[in-house]
This record gives sequence, C-alpha cells and structure tokens, in this order.
Amino acid sequence: MSAASRARRVTVRRRAALSAAAAVAALLVTACGSGGTSGGGGNTNFVTGTDGIATADKGERAAAPELSGKTVDGKQLDVADYRGKVVVLNVWGSWCNPCRAEAKYFTKVANEYADQGVQFVGINTRDTNITAARAFEKDFDVPYPSLYDPTGKLMLRFEKGTLNPQAIPSTLVLDRDGRIAARSLSPLSEERLLKMLKPVVAEK
Repeated sequence: MSAASRARRVTVRRRAALSAAAAVAALLVTACGSGGTSGGGGNTNFVTGTDGIATADKGERAAAPELSGKTVDGKQLDVADYRGKVVVLNVWGSWCNPCRAEAKYFTKVANEYADQGVQFVGINTRDTNITAARAFEKDFDVPYPSLYDPTGKLMLRFEKGTLNPQAIPSTLVLDRDGRIAARSLSPLSEERLLKMLKPVVAEK
C-alpha cells in the first residue's frame, strides 16, 4: 500500500471516530437533566402525553436494536434472550442524582413484577469507573442486571424518529415482541413507572 493510501485510510478512520464521539457527546448533553419530550409529529408514529410519557400503538412500534454485552458484574447479557417478556430498560449513571432518586422505585417494581413476566434491565452509561456502578447497584439493592456502556454506544443503536433514549435517565418499555411501546426522558416516580408498565403487561 502506498503512503498516500495509508494516509487516506487513517484520515477516514479518524473522521469516523470523531463523528461517533460527537454523536455520543450530543446525546449526553441532555444527561441528568429534567428530560424532555418529543414525538407526535412527522413520521414518528408515537404520541407524548402531558405527563411526558410517549407511547406507540401496537401496530406502530419500532423494534429495539441489538442490546448485548458485558454487565456491570462482568457477565454476558443479550436483551433479545428476554423475548416473550415485557422488558423495562432504564438508562442510568451512578453520578446522576435523578437516577439515584428514581432507583428505589425501580428496585421495588422490579421485585413486585418479577413473577409476572417482566424483566428489568439497566444500561449503565458514562461510568468510567465500574466500581462506582457496582456501588450504586449495592446501595439500592438493584435486583436486575445492567449492561455496562461507559461510552454510550448502545444508546446510539436506537434509530432516530423512534422512541429512543435521549437523556439520562431514560426509561423504555419493550413489549413481548421486543418492540418499543413506551418511553420517558425524565426521572420516574413509582406511579409514573407503573403507568408505563401496566398497559404493556396487560396486552395479549
């Protein structure tokens, strides 16, 4: 390979890396705020209620992307293995005060719905020190696994225009077919978490 070809290849790789880094940075600008709302217009096929919870009708839901990798405790996890269950995905970071505020509700509801075909999964992001993430799980007695995603790559797998996570914390509810049924971009109380979850659990 000529020196010019090598230089071009390095330049392409650098541009790709910079683009990915910029995308993650843009996504995380909203990190740990009060969240936001979007949808209800264009080709989004979902509606956001006054409570900030966005929902999609059964026939209009987008499939969740592949979400797999190592967990905070070092095990391998693939969310697709939970197909047939309702899955609650919660994006969190140990550094995020709103995440800490809602954690007790997720622990409570996860325990209450464990025998009702519901699986909770966390996506831990921007924790460069995995020890902090593990301490968070211990502090709040988190009974479910969390994928370890320090750079936010898993969040970028969600297609634009769908019910994708755009803030930290974000919560998604996947139906039994692995499609995104509901989303919140702000911290949840127990009441709002159940408001997202119960209608999907009730679906036949």
